[in-house]
Amino acid sequence: MNYKISRRRLLGTAALVAAPTILPSGFLFGADAPSNQITVGAIGIGGRGGSLLRTLLTAEGARVIAVCDVDQAHNFNNRKGADAPFDRGREPAKAKVDAKYGNSDCSALSDFRELCSRDDIDAVVVATPDHWHALAALEAIRAGKHVYCEKPITHLFAEGQALYRAAADKGIIFQTGSQQRSDVRFHRAVEIVQNGLLGKISRIEVGLPAGKTQPEGDSSITSAPQHQDYEMWTGPSRMLPFSGARNHWSWRWHTAYGGGQLMDWIGHHHDIAHWSMDLDKSGPISVQATNDWEMFSGRPADFYDTPVHYSVTSQYASGTEVNISTKNRMGITWYGEDDQTLYVTRGQIESSTPEWLAEFFDRGPIKPYQSRSHNDNWLEGIRTGKECICPAETGHRSITPGHLGWLSHHMGGKKFDWDAVTETITNDAVADTQLKRLDYRGDWSLGE
Repeated sequence: MNYKISRRRLLGTAALVAAPTILPSGFLFGADAPSNQITVGAIGIGGRGGSLLRTLLTAEGARVIAVCDVDQAHNFNNRKGADAPFDRGREPAKAKVDAKYGNSDCSALSDFRELCSRDDIDAVVVATPDHWHALAALEAIRAGKHVYCEKPITHLFAEGQALYRAAADKGIIFQTGSQQRSDVRFHRAVEIVQNGLLGKISRIEVGLPAGKTQPEGDSSITSAPQHQDYEMWTGPSRMLPFSGARNHWSWRWHTAYGGGQLMDWIGHHHDIAHWSMDLDKSGPISVQATNDWEMFSGRPADFYDTPVHYSVTSQYASGTEVNISTKNRMGITWYGEDDQTLYVTRGQIESSTPEWLAEFFDRGPIKPYQSRSHNDNWLEGIRTGKECICPAETGHRSITPGHLGWLSHHMGGKKFDWDAVTETITNDAVADTQLKRLDYRGDWSLGE
């Protein structure tokens, strides 16, 4: 990623106390809300934000009362073409909410800070581009709102540290949008591994998609559309000339805003690998990028700056090696003893011992946290005080090898020794400093 010197002081490095298991009912239930419902504000109404909004509008016991987007209305995916309907942004979102409830009460806002400051909102969904995750979620947390934040939880490593510590300090119910944890196949795979059916795991292969070889859509440099506040959209990140092929959805292929397919997908498949090793609050002992990364080389040159192909290898104290690569089969493959293997991806699960996969097979005494609905799991946590299946620290820890892998690549493939307790690169102080630096534009900062 683009690690540079920050103009702002980072939050303290001392770990904060964990969130309590049960929180006061008035704080959890939104006791002052109409009909005791959980009132929700949605920040970012693009592709994922639009999907999450639809889910919230059908959720029992929740009511959306405000939406926020810097774009009045837009096509979140420029590949739809110029004639596609403007079905995302704050005005279409407001229309959807008002149609659901049969009124015109939903607020349509352009500044997330205004939404977070409202006393009548209990919880906030953050589905912005990655470079906004930390600042929007921190604003909500400091205002006492519970948070559902899309993956990857943050764009930069230091943002993730600040975010999970703030959530713990405030006792916030936080759900990272790594929704595969709430899918029965991934849960079953984790249960198989944690109960030792494969024996000692020697290697885990995490297969992620390849990056882009050409711009998505028209790469012309133009003026930003009048319906979008491009200054606010850019926010803390480097201001790049506007192009539709680097804006909605396609922002993720430039490190000013996202981390390419590596950081876009690591919060899915690598998150499951971490979960299977019971490392939700820990991590590897070393991380290294291979020297065969293939970076974007399409035209116009440097229009994107994320890799087409990449490979990152992590070593763990258990002796397990985890390789994250575009060359691996998409999904997660575990290699155990006696040629035992297990594979899972979306909609598919395979095992060298098929009977392990049966619904009612007793896989052992270890029963991993189970959620059948990622959104409902978050709302239930708000009501009861129970920690979600993918809280903030978990989301941060799952993507840490991606941050380290990016830095290793930029430093010529150097192998980093990693202390997961202190979250420190122990064999290169310069690299550790680079990992934790920020370079926010203008007056934006993580705050206090």
